[in-house]
Amino acid sequence: MSAPKKIAQRSLLITSAALLTVSGLAPSAFAAPKPSGSPTAAPPARMSQVGGARLGVPGTQVNLAPGVPVLPKGLTGRSWIVTDAESGEVLASHNAHWRLPPASTLKMLFADTVLPRFPRDQRHQVVPTDLTGIGAGSSMVGIKENESYTVHDLWLGVFLRSGNDAVHVLSAMNGGVAQTVKDMQAHADALQAGDTHVVSPDGYDAPQQYSSAYDLTLFARSGLQKKDFREYCSTVRAKFPGATTQKGKGKGTRENFEIQNTNRLLSGDADTPVYPGIAGVKNGNTTNAGATFTGVAERGGKVLLVTVMNPEKHEHDEVYKETAQLFDWGFQAAGKVQPVGTLVPPLNATPSARPSGAPSADVTGAPQGTAGAGSEPVKGAAAQSGGSRGAGTALGVAAGLLVLLAGGAFLVNRRWPLPDLMRRRQRP
Repeated sequence: MSAPKKIAQRSLLITSAALLTVSGLAPSAFAAPKPSGSPTAAPPARMSQVGGARLGVPGTQVNLAPGVPVLPKGLTGRSWIVTDAESGEVLASHNAHWRLPPASTLKMLFADTVLPRFPRDQRHQVVPTDLTGIGAGSSMVGIKENESYTVHDLWLGVFLRSGNDAVHVLSAMNGGVAQTVKDMQAHADALQAGDTHVVSPDGYDAPQQYSSAYDLTLFARSGLQKKDFREYCSTVRAKFPGATTQKGKGKGTRENFEIQNTNRLLSGDADTPVYPGIAGVKNGNTTNAGATFTGVAERGGKVLLVTVMNPEKHEHDEVYKETAQLFDWGFQAAGKVQPVGTLVPPLNATPSARPSGAPSADVTGAPQGTAGAGSEPVKGAAAQSGGSRGAGTALGVAAGLLVLLAGGAFLVNRRWPLPDLMRRRQRP
């Protein structure tokens, strides 16, 4: 890590009367040793203190007090974190900075990095080299060589089916897998996600590839600033282009097939109901990582982010069940529990010149931390759209972001529209 970056990280520590003071030492001073291909059974004694000293302490961190609900019993995730998505307050955590294999939750970083670079209606003709290097047993959406797809189609494949084939095609468009990995790592560094080391753009198991519940939450929070990211991660089902079939000497026909989001809190499952207020974000599952998940949900004007990594209890949909329990606790505890830390802002966060209360524009494509100040999210009905946009897509209508600069530290209050349809939609 370069000296300027260390200095920048030290100068960008968040402060607030409601939050704990972040340690003034550089995050690298508390960095855990790089893990091997398989995670150890116990968290390291020393972990990063980015976001607060208590976040670097192994075990569960929460400020229980009169009126604060107790945490759910039976949680088995190796690492988890509950945060207020707007204020950045960490309400509770468990080994938040433990570096673990991320599986497909790393696709949140991939999307946050690459999504703004191509217009959604741009078409790409897939060539064989686009699909090389995909790991055995990868989740696939079903992309075919020599067929053309819109960027919109490809992102549906990434978010709904966690398609590694879609990731590799988009990576090819971005200059190749190696370039995309480099871009993702640079973006992770800019987000102060110091627990993350990127090896593959799709999250497929690879030696020395790791992230943490804290960093995955940073990726989700950053991605949700983008309108397209919010749309894709909240889409329940959509139509995806199939292969062209030739009938005789006439022109070939190409039919669509339906894909459904594998996020079970969003789409539902046999023993996992749709979670009220859920609006994304991304799930994953590999041999080394186990099950991983980051979700965002809204209730009563509060927006929470929950990340759970690798539950040791291997029951069906366990990662979703533990996430739902933590959401329930978080919504009950919000406003009552004192935080144990905070989500740090991006290194490029800058104060906004917009006066408090002024209207704000959509932050899609804007630099992180530069959109409007003092705005409230506007709740609006979301329409169900057909075709490749998919049924069940929840659309937002307004967004804003407040970043205040004071004494060399940032207090970040992010606001953006979450899909309103999710908490009213009937189970599919």
